[in-house]
Amino acid sequence: MLSRKEGGPKDTPFEGGQFELVINVPEQYPLQPPSVRYRTRIFHPNVHFKTGEICLDILKNAWSPAWTLHSVCQAVLALMSDPAPDSPLNCDAGNLLRFGDVRGYNSLARMYTLDFAQAKIQGAGGR
Repeated sequence: MLSRKEGGPKDTPFEGGQFELVINVPEQYPLQPPSVRYRTRIFHPNVHFKTGEICLDILKNAWSPAWTLHSVCQAVLALMSDPAPDSPLNCDAGNLLRFGDVRGYNSLARMYTLDFAQAKIQGAGGR
């Protein structure tokens, strides 16, 4: 099991947060994809709020042995900037975006970033 911290992308509600990814690499890698999930809680339509599971096609049916662990992490980071609300694991976040409430989504995503990802930066021990 590997762990990697990613900073939230600039100009997103995740900016300034530190998000920890847990990466499990199977013995069959690179023929099978790694399992990647967030350890840090995040409000995002493509991330299950409780488990941190990520809905990203390259981690499932679009996997190719050409993908490296670095490129997988880059794809996860890109998903933070460009969510796909039509394939949600977090239906609340997905519905906000699908119904055009971008302001509501951004407000909640920012609140969760400050609550769960920002506290770790400050050493204040988040939840």
